[in-house]
Amino acid sequence: MILSGRQQKTPRPPWQGEERDRLEILPNDRNENQTQMSLQEQIRRRRTFAIISHPDAGKTTLTEKLLLYGGAIHLAGSIKSRKAARYATSDWMEIERQRGISVTSSALQFDYRGFSINLLDTPGHKDFSEDTYRTLEAADSVIMLLDGAKGIEPQTLKLFEVARLRNLPIVTFINKVDREGLPSLTLLSEIEKILSIRAIPRNWPIGMGRSFRGVFDLIARKAHIYTSREHGGARSEEEVMDEDDPRLDPILDSIGLLPEFKEEIDLLDSESQMWDPGLFRNGTITPVFYGSALNNFGVELFLNSFLGLSPQPGPHTSDMGPILPDDPRFSGFIFKIQANMDPLHRDRFAFLRICSGRFEKGMTVRNVNTGQEIKLSKTLHFLGQKRELVDEAFPGDIIGLHDPGVFHIGDTLVEKGDFVFEGIPHFSPELFVRVQIEDPLKRKHLRKGLFQIAEEGAIQIFTLDPEGERDILVGAVGQLQFDVLKFRLEHEYKVRAKLEPLGYDRVRWATGDPDQIGNLSNTLDTLLVYDREKMPVALFRNEWALRYVVEKYPSIEFHGTSPRTFRKSP
Repeated sequence: MILSGRQQKTPRPPWQGEERDRLEILPNDRNENQTQMSLQEQIRRRRTFAIISHPDAGKTTLTEKLLLYGGAIHLAGSIKSRKAARYATSDWMEIERQRGISVTSSALQFDYRGFSINLLDTPGHKDFSEDTYRTLEAADSVIMLLDGAKGIEPQTLKLFEVARLRNLPIVTFINKVDREGLPSLTLLSEIEKILSIRAIPRNWPIGMGRSFRGVFDLIARKAHIYTSREHGGARSEEEVMDEDDPRLDPILDSIGLLPEFKEEIDLLDSESQMWDPGLFRNGTITPVFYGSALNNFGVELFLNSFLGLSPQPGPHTSDMGPILPDDPRFSGFIFKIQANMDPLHRDRFAFLRICSGRFEKGMTVRNVNTGQEIKLSKTLHFLGQKRELVDEAFPGDIIGLHDPGVFHIGDTLVEKGDFVFEGIPHFSPELFVRVQIEDPLKRKHLRKGLFQIAEEGAIQIFTLDPEGERDILVGAVGQLQFDVLKFRLEHEYKVRAKLEPLGYDRVRWATGDPDQIGNLSNTLDTLLVYDREKMPVALFRNEWALRYVVEKYPSIEFHGTSPRTFRKSP
């Protein structure tokens, strides 16, 4: 256990390091002309982060409450409040509202106490891991949300490893502590044992489950005692007490925690001395917070602390070295494409993460991947499905670009220069289907829908010939993606389709001798297909078939993802 062997009381740790839990209030520019602020000042006030969790840990609820405290919404939606026709702000797709789950990432922008916040809400279900992976490419830090009754769950572990690959700073919020769950110290130990990351608490729950009374701020040395348990959108009421306030002990005594709580706080002081901002920034340690998103307990305290800890936008890797955010040349990359955000207008938007310089509406940029010059005239900020025209934006911001079909995931846009940002690889599909149409007259609509949804990254398309004229096969990470595909084809493209399962569960991109690659089509339990970039891909029925082909064709290199990392126009 994390605190084993530390029984003696240690001195209160002095504040140290460049980060702090007490939020530094930055100048609020709602009434200022942002153009008068320097680029460095604009970067300093940006925070761009994603929330990751296992399904049902409360991620969408936490997102709603952060928006509530940020003033972006006035009533927090509930995915259970269907009679009142209220839904989570980030769940805007019809299938999300019907099923009560998130199936696509959402970009949410709002201001809070002088900070400009870009919150990336990601799907929790494992079948949509690829969408989450792409979204993490656009984030500077991550909130890892855990269910206090369940601890580390499989999807949490998978998403955590993705965040670790990018060395993203990770802040942990343990949710639902107002329900019966695992002991607080057990949760800390589980984080360290399973995730191999040092867990340092920044606040501590006062009781758990039915005895939950609030949280104790280990940095400010204040107890936040909650006096309201409203489930709705109103902010919770609380009473803040100093550590030595005589009113605190009777509260602890009433739930039978007076001696135990005091001992735990003394032990946790030694952990606070282990805090190191540098280790946090490279993902080696994680600060831990406790609270209840549903009941608004500890959320505002967490938001203030998170903004004080999380980093401002940093450099991004390109084929010409790191691109710094204060580089005056505008640059950014496309990490998500979404069609039919407004079904009535059949629109399509590309989500751009700004990496450097200042974006100005109407500016002309170059898509380095295609060589095309593009004028960015219709640009938006998003709050779920709601839109707001944006005239300027800065590093860290996420903006939507109207896309007539010229953008692809991974494209680099620059004002000047010839660099490209590191590409965003695809996950290897694990399930494959052949798409059959019920009405042959709808074939053109089917192809349009399949290719548009594939360009969003929601599915992967393969064909039996490089030109894509023959049957279309669809690959996905999980079965739920196929359910979403059928729903969207029917409701957005008016096409009823049947998905015939295929017996392949492994995929490898193939590079090397073209003649040898062509022979793969004649190999037992192997199917040669082509992706949308006409690259050869081998599908295998089982692990034995994969190993057989690898041994039989040593001149061919097989890759788990598309081998293109940086892609420039000729």
